[in-house]
Amino acid sequence: MIRIFNLQPFFIIFGLLLFQSCSRKEDKNNHADSPFNGTIHISVDESFKPVIEEEIKVYESSYPGTKIIAHYKPEAACFRDLLKDTSNRLIIVTRGLSYKEEKFYIDSLTYNPGWNQIATDAITIIVNGKSQDTAFTIDRLRKQLTGKINRHQTIVFDGLRATSTVRFISDSILHGEKFDTSVVKAAKSSQEVIDYVAENENAVGMVGASWIGNPEDTFHLNMLKKVKIAYVQCLSCLDTPFVKPVQHSILTKRYPLVRGLYYIIKENYRGLGSGFVSFLKNERGQLIFKRSYLGPVMGFGIRNVKINQTLEKD
Repeated sequence: MIRIFNLQPFFIIFGLLLFQSCSRKEDKNNHADSPFNGTIHISVDESFKPVIEEEIKVYESSYPGTKIIAHYKPEAACFRDLLKDTSNRLIIVTRGLSYKEEKFYIDSLTYNPGWNQIATDAITIIVNGKSQDTAFTIDRLRKQLTGKINRHQTIVFDGLRATSTVRFISDSILHGEKFDTSVVKAAKSSQEVIDYVAENENAVGMVGASWIGNPEDTFHLNMLKKVKIAYVQCLSCLDTPFVKPVQHSILTKRYPLVRGLYYIIKENYRGLGSGFVSFLKNERGQLIFKRSYLGPVMGFGIRNVKINQTLEKD
């Protein structure tokens, strides 16, 4: 007697295995990178080049199969890359997405790019090493930037358009007033700002803290022989009217020119961009921000107390 077997289950199993195999191949082709291997191009606000270079160096040494190619440029150009460059999945800038921007990405990508703050930075005011003019009030900054006082001094930015430093000063100090372009000048980069101030006694420069604020960095120490970090008026201090952008004053916002550092990632799978973001957010990446004398977003519990005040037990 001939036995007839029902082959339908075998065809179903074979089809499922074939589908899974094709899916894995398709996924591999679409997502050639992972947190531990591959190459990615990212756009970074030029204000943060020193600290992000250090973050990339440590990440790549930990995962030798990875290559993170950072393009340092003005903040507005980073946002254009995120919008128009399909190969760019990660930018590092000084703000997150607005509601309008989030809605656009949801409509165009069907998902909202992830973003959050990873550190706190400060805009540092620098003067020539020979200058004795090292204290700035907010009112003085506003008047000087608009050309009302101290017109003999040149104020130098890392560009007059599209940079995060210019946007911050315009929004937070000028409040709608216009720069006087006869006293405010543009350099091409933060390093050029520092070089200009070092060579011109009547110059005042504005750069991100990671370019000049690390007292343990040999390059920074050499630059601080040529330029000085100025004090800025503390609007909330009862004890010290002027402060420098040191780590404690950045974290407590006693220093008034404080801004956030954010990532925005356009990657809806576990790729190299996601891996690097996780590194920046967690302990090792945060320690690099701390060593660079920026304000990390984890690991600090700062409370203002009076002398002889007993801390409450946690």
